Amino acid sequence: MSWLWMFVVGLLVGIVAKFLMPGKDPGGFIITGLLGIGGMFVGGWLSGLLFGTGTIGGQIQPAGFIGGVIGAMILLALYRMFIRKKA
Repeated sequence: MSWLWMFVVGLLVGIVAKFLMPGKDPGGFIITGLLGIGGMFVGGWLSGLLFGTGTIGGQIQPAGFIGGVIGAMILLALYRMFIRKKA
């Protein structure tokens, strides 16, 4: 059940990141979810690296959501650069 919850939250994070970074992306529902999930991991890692924070009881907190959005935006920018160079 936690994987499903992580995908749902990751999808939401990916949608917010795409909303904040408008532009044409060659990705659909699955790519948005994967970028969001990856963004949660990247944002959590950066948060831990910069602020020394971690998850408390495995719960998603507002700061973690914001970090996930920032991480997803970083991944989205990298994804756009990779796709444009490939095409």
